[in-house]
Amino acid sequence: MSIVANFDLYAPRLVNKEEYFVHGHRACQGCAEALAIRLMCKALGKDAVIINATGCMEVVSSLYPTTAWKLPWLHVAFPNSAAAGSGVSAALKVLRRKGKISDRPVKAVSIGGDGGTFDIGLQALSGAMERGHDLLYVCFDNEAYMNTGIQRSGATPFGASTTTHPAGPASTGKSAWKKNLTEIMIAHNVPYVATACPSYPIDFIRKVEKAKKVKGPAFIHVLAVCPTGWRCASEKAISMGRLASETGVFPIYEVVDGKYSLTIKHDKLRPVADYLKLQGRFRHLSPDMVKQVQERVVQEYNKLLDKVDNLHAWSELKG
Repeated sequence: MSIVANFDLYAPRLVNKEEYFVHGHRACQGCAEALAIRLMCKALGKDAVIINATGCMEVVSSLYPTTAWKLPWLHVAFPNSAAAGSGVSAALKVLRRKGKISDRPVKAVSIGGDGGTFDIGLQALSGAMERGHDLLYVCFDNEAYMNTGIQRSGATPFGASTTTHPAGPASTGKSAWKKNLTEIMIAHNVPYVATACPSYPIDFIRKVEKAKKVKGPAFIHVLAVCPTGWRCASEKAISMGRLASETGVFPIYEVVDGKYSLTIKHDKLRPVADYLKLQGRFRHLSPDMVKQVQERVVQEYNKLLDKVDNLHAWSELKG
């Protein structure tokens, strides 16, 4: 059973009915990233400029002469979505000051996959966050370089089999643990940082709405299930995202001015095996390796709970 900490996910609410990421794109069947993009755009509304690093969403949504985007959209190179977003943010500020555009808030929103965010674009992202640009960066994390053939990235989980780290007699898949990019962004003292998943759509929409209102940098890390690369059934994309949360593999929380809050809580974590066994990329894992993953997940989840509980206790003490 899930307990909602900050948001009532099941209460009736108005969701923008306008579509800004429309049908006709070429995403794979069951692509959770395409759903996440659609939800993000609904939350942003019409006053946003999207800066899209090379990746799955750029390829499937903009094959000439068509486009799935109804928002101003800019395609940039793999490593520089955050850098280009910084420029767009600065340009909007100047245009408003000079009276070239109406004086209303228009949000620069940089997006990228895990390859373009965790790895090749990390330098530009760090710089944008440190400089304090009025920029929302959303990472759509499908845990590998899916667009170019399922190569491992810094976001690929421990033990996953990829085309560059295939499981076999001499390999058990990726040997390193997934990079904790969310904590790296928190270390930049960013006003708003959150994790999200389209399997919890209202939670995700509300986080984008909050991030849009931030005057300064904000970062949202979105788990985007990829049935193709994860080798799972396409109709399981939503349930796989929920399992990632329910097992503690991908905790869903937010950090507002350094204060941690779980937005999805679980009375008891489900066994990690429930999540791993549904994905072909983990089918080679031995019981000992599954146990190793379980121990690591519990350890990291408890670290997060300590940050939430300790900060709440400190706030009560100060009060």
